[in-house]
Amino acid sequence: MKGFIGVFFLLFFLAGCSDTEHKDTKAISTPETKYEKLVREKNKKLTREPIKQMTNSEGVVLKLKKPVYKEFAVNGQLVIEGEIEQSSELKSDYVWIKALSDEPAPAGEQNDYYTPIKDGKFKQTIHFFNGEGMYDLSVQVPSKTRDNYYYNAASFSVFNVHPDYQRDVTYTPFGQENLFTLDVENGFLEADGIFNLTGRLGQTAGKDEVMVALTKEGETWKNTFAVKDGHLDYDIPLFYGKGLHKLEVLLPDDTRDNYYLPVTTLLIDNQSSNVMKPIEYYSKTMIERGFNLDEPKFGGGETDQSFQIKGSIDSSADLAAKTDHLYISTVKGEDHALDVIPVEDFTYNDSFYLRFGPGTYEVTISVPEITEKKTNYFRYFSVAQFEVESTEASDQRDLLPSRGVQSEDAKIIKLAESILKGKKSEREKSKAIYEYVAKNIAYDVEKFKTNDFNWDDSALKTLQLKDGVCQDYAYLAIALLRASHIEARFVEGYAPQKHAWVEAKIDDKWLTMDPTWGAGYIQNNVFVKKYTDTYFDPNMKEFKKTHKRTGISY
Repeated sequence: MKGFIGVFFLLFFLAGCSDTEHKDTKAISTPETKYEKLVREKNKKLTREPIKQMTNSEGVVLKLKKPVYKEFAVNGQLVIEGEIEQSSELKSDYVWIKALSDEPAPAGEQNDYYTPIKDGKFKQTIHFFNGEGMYDLSVQVPSKTRDNYYYNAASFSVFNVHPDYQRDVTYTPFGQENLFTLDVENGFLEADGIFNLTGRLGQTAGKDEVMVALTKEGETWKNTFAVKDGHLDYDIPLFYGKGLHKLEVLLPDDTRDNYYLPVTTLLIDNQSSNVMKPIEYYSKTMIERGFNLDEPKFGGGETDQSFQIKGSIDSSADLAAKTDHLYISTVKGEDHALDVIPVEDFTYNDSFYLRFGPGTYEVTISVPEITEKKTNYFRYFSVAQFEVESTEASDQRDLLPSRGVQSEDAKIIKLAESILKGKKSEREKSKAIYEYVAKNIAYDVEKFKTNDFNWDDSALKTLQLKDGVCQDYAYLAIALLRASHIEARFVEGYAPQKHAWVEAKIDDKWLTMDPTWGAGYIQNNVFVKKYTDTYFDPNMKEFKKTHKRTGISY
């Protein structure tokens, strides 16, 4: 009886175990996917030859744990894992893994992995950038004696059955040492004209910028961007139209001036056929002064008579608080104009005129020299340059508002209407404006003596202060003339010192006027107000005895 009972319980226990095991297996098993089936079938056909472990000429031994065979199939990914003897003696702390596709495809032909060696061990997950197909992989170990030198330690071939492209984002040793990462999971991307590059730099000491290099079919564009608090966030125009653009990111090398080392590369398939012209940035000045240009993002665009720019000044940059304006230079052929854009609260958002009619303009944005020295000229430093196409049909250079000439301002227009009340002819109107300016503006002797010129000197400022020097008389007279729909221009010259006066187009002929000399004269360093109309449409033969015209300023 004892034996029976014992056997009974033994059989019951075995039956119970078998039943539980069966239920668990059913609960966790999943159907084999078509790709897993393809892997199994493919591997049946392949030779199961083991990978040979190699020892290089320096005696470095690689023990590869995964994979095991020289040829095999996988479903979308592969883990490479191994161990290196004498790893502490190596010149690098990274294993270099190369993955090459046997067939050319949009996502490139090769991807390189630099896998850290930790305590002699390394492990790397590989995905397959060209989807289904055959790949040749090699594991290379660093030299013990030479920098940046690697030996091939193991090679094998992999057939990926999965069709999806997945290009791993990989980083060079330099990028990993500086804790650089991008906010993307796939190194093969699509974009529509603009790619937003974002990421972070964990090791920021000595690195306040990154360089990007964009290439497509022999065309290359490079630019340097500031890194703010370890972050980067920039829109990169894909200038060269539809197709694959390679975007390489580089960091400055601390050991060499103006030298950059690559950290990662992305491949971007641009869906837009729009071909753009790059903006040229003067990187050193741009970064030093904290200049950022949000609009435009690229050159070569079209506009009518005016063009808008928008951006900011990094408040933490040197001289940022003193950068209260920008200079805008526009050049079309031999014609040149200079405008000023104000910067308020470290931002700017304003427009300027393309005043010389239709055609291609070269636009240069500059930051001013910051100096305490008073001067009658201004120096400025270029930060960005680009082209823009004007579709405006007419050349209105002598009617449009310009630097210092706010002819569109309501105060100027109202004053012009008051001055010209009852005046019929263009000559009468221009004479009335000359007379108003000469009689109502006093010459500022102190400004002339001390060279106390400022970037915001203008018609409105002259009207407010009721004094100024020759440029200020000219600004106000020209603003009033243009507000009255009379073409007028700023003349530069000498009389006998550097001087400015006005030319106005009256009845289709250019008439000269010098409201400064018409206002009075200086005696014993004091301005003596004495109006004269001698310098309104003067005898040019006599006028040229005292005035030498050197050109027109726009």
